[in-house]
Amino acid sequence: MAMVELLSTELVVPAEETPAGAVWLSNLDLAARRGYTPTVYFYRTNGKPEFFETDAVKDSLARALVSFYPLAGRLGLDAATGRVQIDCTGEGAVFVTARWEQYALDELVGEFVPCDEMRALLVPPTPAPNPPCPLLFAQVTRLRCGGVVLGLALHHSVVDARSAAHFVETWASIARGGAGAGAGNPLPPCFDHRLLSARPPGARAVAYDHPEYKAEAPAAADGGAGGGAAAGYASAIVTLSKAQVAALKARCAGASTFRAVVALVWQCACRARALPADAETRLFSMVDMRARLAPPLPPGYFGNAVVRTSALATAGEVTGNPVGYAARRALAATSPGDDYARSLVDYLEGVDAMNLPRSGISRAHLRAISWMGMSLHDSDFGWGAPVFMGPALMYYSGFVYVMQAPGKEGAVALALSLEPESMPEFRKVFAQELARLQAI
Repeated sequence: MAMVELLSTELVVPAEETPAGAVWLSNLDLAARRGYTPTVYFYRTNGKPEFFETDAVKDSLARALVSFYPLAGRLGLDAATGRVQIDCTGEGAVFVTARWEQYALDELVGEFVPCDEMRALLVPPTPAPNPPCPLLFAQVTRLRCGGVVLGLALHHSVVDARSAAHFVETWASIARGGAGAGAGNPLPPCFDHRLLSARPPGARAVAYDHPEYKAEAPAAADGGAGGGAAAGYASAIVTLSKAQVAALKARCAGASTFRAVVALVWQCACRARALPADAETRLFSMVDMRARLAPPLPPGYFGNAVVRTSALATAGEVTGNPVGYAARRALAATSPGDDYARSLVDYLEGVDAMNLPRSGISRAHLRAISWMGMSLHDSDFGWGAPVFMGPALMYYSGFVYVMQAPGKEGAVALALSLEPESMPEFRKVFAQELARLQAI
């Protein structure tokens, strides 16, 4: 595959003077995967000279960094405690421009799957994710047809998916001619991460086990149910039509779109992996707690406010029952409340949250993440909404992102990874199950 030609690399600093000092990071920030989250947005050219004009994109980024000034800083360390924090230095975000003549947009959309190669081509290279590293990298890559890929890498210790979307939506709003957060545009960000502090020592209560934040037992990781984590992965993007989603939800009474879709993926993954009926399989999920806390977090809370949860079943239970069973198990993994989140924050206070186990998962398991709330329409920089948005890579086998399908109201797109030997069978049985659902 031909290489992308890099044209320029520079720092974009906030357009105005911004606050200095440090932003304290919560235990949920520290427990997030230490690294950058790479995403890509594909835009079709409108044929006009100003389409993603470099100076206009940089100018709107500089203005967005006024409200989101921590992203112009660097990951730092508290001198007294050694705790990771954000140092609001105003040094700026890394901005790259590039050209890729090999592809027109429709060709790239047709071939793209999240993988290391696409991440390396379309998202800027990032340093080791340790202090004092930048927090935001952006790359605008112009294709042969004039279309553009916007590739972003944001440090996961600073933002979760909802916060990343909040920033992109504000940046896009400014590029469209808005005045920025707080002026009838996206919400102003809230950087008070102490809202997620652990309770005082005498009031802390760890009421749940929180296995999602612990190392997997050796029996499961080293050859138990399904064997250890796979060394590599194959990735795919699969689309479910509005009619297919409706038919699936009809078999999963009361389930959300996310839970219903993940239930079917879980079933088909167990079958494709040929797991023994008595093998334990765990469905991991990430749940946004902003509205579930008591009191809720401010709507513009900017940071990590998601918790890892999971549901455990045997492969025989998942595959031997109707898909509604798996959906009910998925519900158990996506329904925690304030007590669960507060228990987790208190638990993390008693462990080294900056050095939790961060390896892949056993090949019997699945990790599902909802990006259903990430609006494509709100990622319009003034030249049209993206024709695709998704992860640039998958971290390991067994990852599933559930997203809106661009341009298809009610349709859902899945970005998923499985072991290379399991992916062909998964695609086969998943298509069979979708056809069976619609035929009933």
